[in-house]
Amino acid sequence: MRISRIKIKNWRNFRSAEVKDVSDVVYLLGPNASGKSNFLDVMRFLRDLGKSKGGGLQEAVEGRGGISKIRCLHARKDTEVLIDIDVVDKEGLGGWNYIVGFNIPSSGFEKSRRAFITKEIVNRIGHNGEKTNLLQRPNSEDSRDEDQRQQTYLEQVNSNKQFRALAEFFGSITYYHLVPQLLKFGDEISGRTLEDDPFGQEFLLRVSATQERTRNSRLKKIEKALRSVVPQMEDLKFLKDDVTGRPHLEIKFKHHRPRGARQREDQFSDGTLRLIALFWLLQETGESPLLLEEPELSLNEEVVRQLSYLIDTVRRRRSGGFGRQVFITTHSSALLSNPGIDSDGIIVIEPSDDGSSTRKVNEAENAALSVGLSPAEVVLPHARGVPLGMQMKLDL
Repeated sequence: MRISRIKIKNWRNFRSAEVKDVSDVVYLLGPNASGKSNFLDVMRFLRDLGKSKGGGLQEAVEGRGGISKIRCLHARKDTEVLIDIDVVDKEGLGGWNYIVGFNIPSSGFEKSRRAFITKEIVNRIGHNGEKTNLLQRPNSEDSRDEDQRQQTYLEQVNSNKQFRALAEFFGSITYYHLVPQLLKFGDEISGRTLEDDPFGQEFLLRVSATQERTRNSRLKKIEKALRSVVPQMEDLKFLKDDVTGRPHLEIKFKHHRPRGARQREDQFSDGTLRLIALFWLLQETGESPLLLEEPELSLNEEVVRQLSYLIDTVRRRRSGGFGRQVFITTHSSALLSNPGIDSDGIIVIEPSDDGSSTRKVNEAENAALSVGLSPAEVVLPHARGVPLGMQMKLDL
């Protein structure tokens, strides 16, 4: 499955926004503080609703500081927060529509003042586009017991039987932003690992837990991808310390020594570690979207220029034939310098005095891209607040 449409209301920076025809690889562009990370957080919120342990509406809301931190500051008379999302099956044959709205009531629930469900709808979409409604809330049970509106049916195993596949899909959404120092100096830091390990503290345990044949196959593909940007490296392999049993990654680098020099992960560059983690995640099984914030960090510019191609190549090589859907926030001109980036996969986030909005590539930008210019030349200047015409004058 993959996400095909996202509509939000009163979410963070966005008073109202909708993106249709969401691509397999999505690049989110916009100025600082425009809402790129907040747009990704829509999908993280759905993950928190759908995950089997420690999830649910109240946890998802409170984990973000309460509804006042979620609701758009531009929300006035209509203060409901709403997410409306379409998910299609692998080959686009049918899918799901899920709508969830929530708020804090002006009356009732006085004891807790907890978020409550204003709307929860699940529609099954058939191959021909017809909709079958599976859930419509509030319902009669909510009327008899209003406390039930403090939970979604999505998070309840005894209530989501008809659409459990959708709950599992949301629950498996992956957000990853590896911080190399947490991996290199894990023993010294010995800090608490955050739920879902978004910063890669336990990445090596993730690799270790993978079946050996699958692990070796993935590492070989990663090695091949890395060699295209780090030609002197070879023989990426997994091993365990004979004394401590701790998992490690090791790479052989061809230098002046006849047999080369071997290094473990604590000696890798930050960029190499981030690339290994990224390429590993792109190969993981399952259909869940992968959310990446500024994957170009710690990488030199020449590597970043190849990154969009490498991401697309590795995700397509995944066993099963279907690559993970990927959402990427970026400011990088080098990353967007590849003319081969699909213009349908570019989403521009534009701030205004009435909240941020989203748009796809416009007609003028699309015309410029069609003659061989790159998104870095055509779209990124506008996403940074520089009109295309002005940027072309500056280039001249």
